[in-house]
Amino acid sequence: MAPQQRRARSRRLAVVAAAVAASAALASGPGFAAGAGVMRVADPPAPATTGPASAATLPAAAEPAPAVPVPSAAPQTPATPVTPEALVTPEAAVTPAPTPTPAETPAPSVEPVKAAPAFGAYLDYGARGVARIAQLSEWLDGAELRVGHTYLPGDRWSNIEGPPGFLDVWADWRLEKDDRMLVLNVPMLERNEEQVPDDEVRELLRQGAAGDFDHHFRALAERLVALKVPDTVIVLGWEMNGITYTHRCGPEPEAWKEYWNRIVSTMRSVPGQEFRFDFTPTRGKDAVPWTQCYPGDDTVDIIGMDSYDQPTGLSFDEQVNEPYGLQAHVDFARTHGKPISYPEWGLFRNGDNTAYMRRMIGWMDEHAPLYNTVTDYCPHGVWQCRQNPRSSEVYRSLLSGRTDEPGTAPTSPAPPAEPSVEPAPPEPRPDPPATCTPMDLGDWVEYWLGGKLCLRLDWWSDDD
Repeated sequence: MAPQQRRARSRRLAVVAAAVAASAALASGPGFAAGAGVMRVADPPAPATTGPASAATLPAAAEPAPAVPVPSAAPQTPATPVTPEALVTPEAAVTPAPTPTPAETPAPSVEPVKAAPAFGAYLDYGARGVARIAQLSEWLDGAELRVGHTYLPGDRWSNIEGPPGFLDVWADWRLEKDDRMLVLNVPMLERNEEQVPDDEVRELLRQGAAGDFDHHFRALAERLVALKVPDTVIVLGWEMNGITYTHRCGPEPEAWKEYWNRIVSTMRSVPGQEFRFDFTPTRGKDAVPWTQCYPGDDTVDIIGMDSYDQPTGLSFDEQVNEPYGLQAHVDFARTHGKPISYPEWGLFRNGDNTAYMRRMIGWMDEHAPLYNTVTDYCPHGVWQCRQNPRSSEVYRSLLSGRTDEPGTAPTSPAPPAEPSVEPAPPEPRPDPPATCTPMDLGDWVEYWLGGKLCLRLDWWSDDD
């Protein structure tokens, strides 16, 4: 192994070791029950499928990632899938045909292909999320996933500052290619999922507006600049129009807006920063109209929207046209001269809904957001979730082989590609033996350990 390769390998091992050490420290923090500071989502009663998912169209499911917030969802731990393996596509032996002369075959007519929006998926909040980006790209026949998306824990201030070792692997991924984008959800207050009452939220927002928490966000900005990712997209105080998070806007919108502006000004004051701040409510009115929370054009760079397929029975046209829905989002951003984004989107209350999947992708192709990232675990996902096989096929058929580069394509259909060969699903993990008691160490520690530790109760013998 060359010296450069040895140094790179040592650096990667050091980063992972630091991340593991950080995770152990985070596990002891209060309120860290849902992973990376994001709300757990209730599994909706999805309609039963007509048959088992085909191994030729679905990947092996992954271990559960921390759930991403969806408004009005009761906390509940998602079902446990299994880890996806790298997919294998055999290379077909092709004998090049002789080049025809212009007299033999006329040149095919071509038409411009519109550049696809930069896209990615939320796959996991830690190092495994980074590794799965390449696996998802392979499942999509080499589609270019330029967006990596993760969340900071919201349990305590030290984690909102960016835990040591946690962001390093994401920074390394971002720096491998110049055109990649790192999207980071950042809570505005600690104890972000502890159902803090409105009166206390109101007081905390006033304290933030007065500058009491500036130093935490300055520390985060300095950490990101030191990691050489000063152009990170910051999704600050996401889904503020709901009731889930301590950083919600409803108890006092004016204080919330002043606090947002203070955070942005503080982070922009750090030398070397190039951050872009994404204002991202949930689709629809929710607890308050999200326009009442908009802090102003000077401190907002992107206007995003988290848009899942809910509530039950709501068609896609209704999602477009409802008050504060998809069309209102696009119109509002256009009025303010801002690009749009969809940091979170996916299936939900209406189960394996191919109409939603097709229409949502078509909507994004039409309106060209700066980026979008599907929430890829059950019940929302298409690659790591087996319960949505039909929507998975739609997603894969529409996005396979995509890049974000404009180009040309022949009008005649291309010859069919060789089918991908995917591995059989891994064997399910066996239940622990009756003599073994699982130990509850918290989601964060179990995430790094790859499961629960088990304490055996029969380690001694009655004969001793």
